[in-house]
Amino acid sequence: MTTPPTTRPAPRLRGRTKAALVLFVLAALLPVFAWTTNDPYLVVIGTRILAYAIAAMALDLILGYGAMVSFGHAAYLGFGAYAVAVLSRHGVTDITLHLLAGISLSAVFALITGWISLRTRGIYFIMITLAFGQMAYFFFVSLSSYGGDDGVTLDARSTVLGQPWLENDQVLYYTALALLIGLFTLCARIVTSRFGRVLTGTRENTTRIEALGFAPFRYQLTAFVISACMTSVAGVMLANQAEFISPAFMSWHVSGELIVMVVLGGIGNLTGAIGGAFLALMLEELLNIFTEHWKLFFGVILVLVVLYSPDGISGLLRKLKLGGEK
Repeated sequence: MTTPPTTRPAPRLRGRTKAALVLFVLAALLPVFAWTTNDPYLVVIGTRILAYAIAAMALDLILGYGAMVSFGHAAYLGFGAYAVAVLSRHGVTDITLHLLAGISLSAVFALITGWISLRTRGIYFIMITLAFGQMAYFFFVSLSSYGGDDGVTLDARSTVLGQPWLENDQVLYYTALALLIGLFTLCARIVTSRFGRVLTGTRENTTRIEALGFAPFRYQLTAFVISACMTSVAGVMLANQAEFISPAFMSWHVSGELIVMVVLGGIGNLTGAIGGAFLALMLEELLNIFTEHWKLFFGVILVLVVLYSPDGISGLLRKLKLGGEK
């Protein structure tokens, strides 16, 4: 079996890591800014942004590096959220157990659905993942004991070692930030490993990867499961931030929003996916101040980005940097 050569991280990858560090530092300073401006709502919005950043990065792992356009990824966001609601209803409040439950459920669902979906390509893969995502959505709609379509409100946030530390918005925010940083580090290690190079190879030319002696299906399925598990972590944090869970977390609209975040930031760029989530949700908040038709203007911005910078905002920044060096 041929082994891909071991290489040092490319300069572009190192540059993206530096950009991620800048984003993380700015994110870490947000609660300080909120305190100085006496606007605690910024921390609440920031926690939501961090949760979606985790989900967008998880989606980019398979979309950008494995060319798997999953239109049902919001299902795993819902699994994480409902893990919090269901376990809390039965007296299990520890966040570690919530995370383990969400990850386990997502892993099983992704393993089964991925095994089926990955036997197709292109539009067929998109439609099958959408179908499985909607199946999960309607399953939770049918759970009347947990609010059905109306959802369920949490009595309290998850606990840490039996302590209600996450009731403090700042503690919840920094917990979400720590998870984002940890998962980004994991993803960066994955994409630079042999596994990541093979996964990227399947995106470029599956036949050539098979000729080298690798089994693309196994690598794609493994990446699909990893991505699903990471998305469920975002669901756990989102449930604690909103203190409310409903099947709407799992709708195909949310899956579409995650894809938009990845496209806006730059496909195949982990830092871009994080930046895309930051930018998309900040634009939502800002545009919503001026008009209730903010989605129209957001759509115009997205079209302009796709037309003039197919690599997203990260690609635009890279072009500006290169242009400045001339």
